[in-house]
Amino acid sequence: MRDGPPIRAFPLQLRAKNEKNQLQFVAVAHLTGIKLDDIFMVKSLFTKVKDREQVKITCDIKGKIALVTGANRGIGKAIAEAFLHHGAAGIYAAVRNPDSAAPLIERYGDKVVPVQLDLSEPETIAAASGTAGDVQVVVNNAAVFRASTPLDSDAIDALELGMKINVCGLIRMAQGFAPILKQNGGGAFVQLNSVASLKCSSNFATHCATKAAAYSITQALHELLGQEGIAVLSVHPGLIATDMSDGAALSGTPEPPQLVSEGIVAALKAGDYHLFPDKMARRIENAYHGFAVSVIEADLAEYKA
Repeated sequence: MRDGPPIRAFPLQLRAKNEKNQLQFVAVAHLTGIKLDDIFMVKSLFTKVKDREQVKITCDIKGKIALVTGANRGIGKAIAEAFLHHGAAGIYAAVRNPDSAAPLIERYGDKVVPVQLDLSEPETIAAASGTAGDVQVVVNNAAVFRASTPLDSDAIDALELGMKINVCGLIRMAQGFAPILKQNGGGAFVQLNSVASLKCSSNFATHCATKAAAYSITQALHELLGQEGIAVLSVHPGLIATDMSDGAALSGTPEPPQLVSEGIVAALKAGDYHLFPDKMARRIENAYHGFAVSVIEADLAEYKA
C-alpha cells in the first residue's frame, strides 16, 4: 500500500489534462520524498527557460537591406563586406563623409549606397532614417575613442564627448530606426559594445564608462524591440586590428575584423543575445556567461515596474 496522502489531496495542478505526466510527478514525489510543489516549481523553471529559447528572434542577412554606421573602415567595412558576401540585397554605408565609401562602391557597385550620418549630429540621423526607409538590419558600429583616466585634466571633456556619441548617438539611432524596422517586418538592430563595456581599463576609463552605458541601453533595447519582433544583438569585441585599438595601445596581438563581421552574421541567424567574437573576448565571455544567462538575459519579475 502506498504511503502519503491520496491523490485527491495534492494541489490542483494534478487535475490538468495530461494525466500521464501528473501521475509521473506523483511517482517521483513518492520515490524521492521531494515535495510535489517543489517538483512543479522545477518544471515551471524549465518551462520558462524552454519558452525563452523558443522565442529567440533570428535574422538571416540573405536578401536583407542593411545600414552600417562607420562602414568606410575597420569593423564597419568588414561588416558591410560580410553582409554582401552572405547575400545581403544592399548596404547603406552610413558615414560622416560619403566620399569615404568610394572603395566599397567601386567593388560592389549599386549594392552600396552612401548616406551621410554623424552620431554627434542628430539631424543627420533623422535624415538618414528618411533616406533608408527600406532598411531591415541596422548596425550601430561607429563610435568615438578618447583615452582618459578619471584623474586626467580632460576626463570630464572626454566623458562628455563619449556620452554624446557612444550613448546619445545609440539612443537616437534606435529612436530613428526602430519604427522603420518594425514597419519592414522586424529585422535586427546590432550594437557594437566592446569588452570595454564589461572590463574597465584605467588608461581609458572614460571610454569604458560610455561603453558600459551603451551596454545598459542595449539591454533595454533588447527587451523593448524584442516586443516588436526585432532582434537585438550586443557585440563585444576584444582586441581587433582597427584604428581604435591602435589608439588604446594594448599589448596583445590584434585579430582581424572579419572575426567580428562573420560572427555577427552567424549570431543573427542563431538569434543570440551576445557575441564575443575573438580570443580575448571569449576569455571574458567564459567568466561572464553564467551571470549573463542568470541576470542579464533572465526575466526577473522583481525588477519590473
